[in-house]
Amino acid sequence: MISAWSTGQQLVLGQRKIDNKSNEITAIPQLIKLLSLSGCIVSIDAMGCQKSIVKEIIKQEADYIITLKKNQPKLYSRVEDLFEKATLDKFEGFEYSEYKLVEEHHGRQETRYYTVINNIKDVVDPENEWDGLYSIGKVDYMRVIKGKSKLESRYFIISLNHNATRLSESIRSHWQIENNLHWVLDVQFNEDKSRMRKDNSAENFARLRHITLNLLKQENSQRLSIRNKRNKAGWDDNYLMLVLSLSNSNNIIALGY
Repeated sequence: MISAWSTGQQLVLGQRKIDNKSNEITAIPQLIKLLSLSGCIVSIDAMGCQKSIVKEIIKQEADYIITLKKNQPKLYSRVEDLFEKATLDKFEGFEYSEYKLVEEHHGRQETRYYTVINNIKDVVDPENEWDGLYSIGKVDYMRVIKGKSKLESRYFIISLNHNATRLSESIRSHWQIENNLHWVLDVQFNEDKSRMRKDNSAENFARLRHITLNLLKQENSQRLSIRNKRNKAGWDDNYLMLVLSLSNSNNIIALGY
């Protein structure tokens, strides 16, 4: 299933089952159409780097930050060449920003260099195939583990007049869908161990888990883990009714599989 996750409100906004004879590329536009995205920023992995998906996001008056990989060879090549040229020319004549972040934990050091170049539509998309494209981003990751270093780069297409600091924040926010949704569903709800297969049972219970997680995350009267909140709701009818009565609104989403 494809899920839409609100990074600001920590809620699942919607989900869409991937048909057996299809893939996430066709499911994402269907999920986007179910949501009200005006004023939102939509972040998606490279699987969502498709012209039809970008078009649907812009149609809803939203913005996007999408990972760009070689599944879009023409656009990828142009973006890669532009960054190479800009670097050699020391960004002379370019509207750009840079940001550096260094983190150390568990014997590992990671340095990230963020760069954003704005107003590049005519250079990387002269055919006007990518709706709303305005900026491109690059992140260089330097990891040092036990004295061994590894360098990799990632590119992003952006519809906003962005800067490197905001790109860093957006990328970090996007990974909440893995850490705060998928990981929680696996560890706290044992979703990966579910053996439901018959008819629509797996999809139905996936939706129920999403609804339950939404409600439990909104209940902040006590500092309890998701697992303990679930237990308390099972033991205490008054607490259960408190959880079921909660509601909220949301406006920022990340899409993930």
